[in-house]
Amino acid sequence: MPIAKIGDININYSTQGTGEPLVMIMGFGSAMEGWHFQTPFFSKHFRVVILDNRGVGGSDKPKGPFTTRMMADDVIHLMDHLKIENAHVMGASMGGMIAQEISINYPERVNKLVLACTYAKRGETFKNISNGAKLRGSPLERMTAIIDLAFNKPLYRFVFGFLARFRSIPQGSPDSVGIEGQSAAVMSHDTLERLGSITSETLVIVGTRDRLIDPAASEIIASRIPKIKLIKIEGGSHTIMVENKDEFNREVLKFLTNRVL
Repeated sequence: MPIAKIGDININYSTQGTGEPLVMIMGFGSAMEGWHFQTPFFSKHFRVVILDNRGVGGSDKPKGPFTTRMMADDVIHLMDHLKIENAHVMGASMGGMIAQEISINYPERVNKLVLACTYAKRGETFKNISNGAKLRGSPLERMTAIIDLAFNKPLYRFVFGFLARFRSIPQGSPDSVGIEGQSAAVMSHDTLERLGSITSETLVIVGTRDRLIDPAASEIIASRIPKIKLIKIEGGSHTIMVENKDEFNREVLKFLTNRVL
């Protein structure tokens, strides 16, 4: 994977396909491989850019705390590095928070915006871990707790939970530092009063059985953005891009291309 030197940080990224750029931003604790079911699908239609956010994967893991605005700047600097003036931007969960900050602070850089299973401000709509209980403990404990809530299907919970337990994250290691930094970004994120300034045509997409972030959070976002389309995937989990991949991909492609599929 290529590395972009952005200021004092190295960002690991990948590009696939040709055409209009589509930047896809993954969520908390997840590397770019989290888009496993989207990258090959969308690269048939777009120039897809995926990256490891600071703190995970092959990107640098500096000491935090991070903010979603800081990570939004990382994405913009990566677009500059790739000479991409503007792009469709899609973010899931924490990636959706980063995408909000990009759209608010760099409106000229965003064509269409996709916000998946995310929120604008921590509170009652982040009810399962709003008191921070699930984000306490070791990085491994936090990741396994979040995985348990993120997946609704027992098989996915077992497989991803096993992989998380299999991967040791020693306290004080670079991976642990990265998770700490991203945790701070998630907990401090707040764009609620600024959503009205988003000018891009926006798709908000959420599963109706998201157990990690209450689907009401997506309804709140949709009520604040002027050019909005809200899609609810019936029975969908927090990880609709995995467990409901076919419907998710179809709805996003339809929105980005204005095609009836």
